[in-house]
Amino acid sequence: MIRQHPLCRTRVAAWLLAAGFLLDAAAAAAGEPARIPVFVTQARQVSIADRIEALGTLRANESVELTTSVTETVTSLHFDDGDRVDAGQVLVEMTSGEEHAQLEEAKATVAEARRQYERIKSLRETQTAAESLLDQRRREWETGRARLAAIESRLADRLVRAPFAGVVGLRNISVGTLVEPGDLITTLDDDSVMKLDFSVPALYLDILTPGLPVTAGTRAWEGRQFEGSVKSIDSRVDPVTRTVIVRALLPNPDHRLRPGMLMQVELLNRRRQAIVIPEECLVPQGERQFVFVVDTSADNTVERREIRIGTRRPGDVEVVDGLAVGERVITDGTLKVRAGSKVTIRAVDDGSTPIHELLESTPADISAP
Repeated sequence: MIRQHPLCRTRVAAWLLAAGFLLDAAAAAAGEPARIPVFVTQARQVSIADRIEALGTLRANESVELTTSVTETVTSLHFDDGDRVDAGQVLVEMTSGEEHAQLEEAKATVAEARRQYERIKSLRETQTAAESLLDQRRREWETGRARLAAIESRLADRLVRAPFAGVVGLRNISVGTLVEPGDLITTLDDDSVMKLDFSVPALYLDILTPGLPVTAGTRAWEGRQFEGSVKSIDSRVDPVTRTVIVRALLPNPDHRLRPGMLMQVELLNRRRQAIVIPEECLVPQGERQFVFVVDTSADNTVERREIRIGTRRPGDVEVVDGLAVGERVITDGTLKVRAGSKVTIRAVDDGSTPIHELLESTPADISAP
């Protein structure tokens, strides 16, 4: 919807004032009441919501820096920069020849210990073997299984696996690199859903609830809006800024959003159907707001009516009480009209027609909605 510059509106008001004087003179000469030319708009019903604006930073749903817990040489890599990987996928293999040999030895030991245990167990059932010997064979078998589990664990430490599905970052190692505990191999982010953290003044705590709709945008994707909802609210209010951290979740199926991006956030509360009019219709008097309504059923007679307003939007204002959908309200010409005045409706201004076209249009006394 195109809104006119305030200077243009001022010039139009001046033009209407001058035109009003000319009509007064003509009407006086003809002995008829003066009719003042005005622009009107129709009160319309639209869907609106209260908005809270904030800035937030994106985080991945899950994020980790992949490192190793042992000092070994890299023997094989199974990923490259920016690859998408599955949960449990092997990304890095390190030197493990000694551990594999120990693994085979441990497997053979466990197998032999089990056979000995089963043989003594059958002898014990026929009372030809002592109970203490059976206990000893059982202990040897369990000890062998424990050693096997320890070797398998050490062998697993030579493999770096993806803990969850996601996208890896830049690769920081090559085959042959000697890595130590804490060395960064790469990063892994689950970007299927993004966390958006932003600060909201604590005075809005009464409306901050999980599930509250959120709309966010970023300059990286100009013109596109990403929709999500509030997931959780921090348990503490910052004592310095008097704000609370709110976390929202944004679905990211096409993976356009990335961790660290700055987002402009709008929280949408109390979605509803409401009556709105242009702000230039308002005639403030102290803390009260009035408008001039044209009654088309009474020969375009002007009524000065008090209204209650609610949420303001760029160029528009919500009317909570005092106005009905379709009623015609004067936008330009309020300086000349008074309650009980009769007017000529120059044009119905819906905000979509340039002001010069309205000025050039043929005056028409529109007496019906």
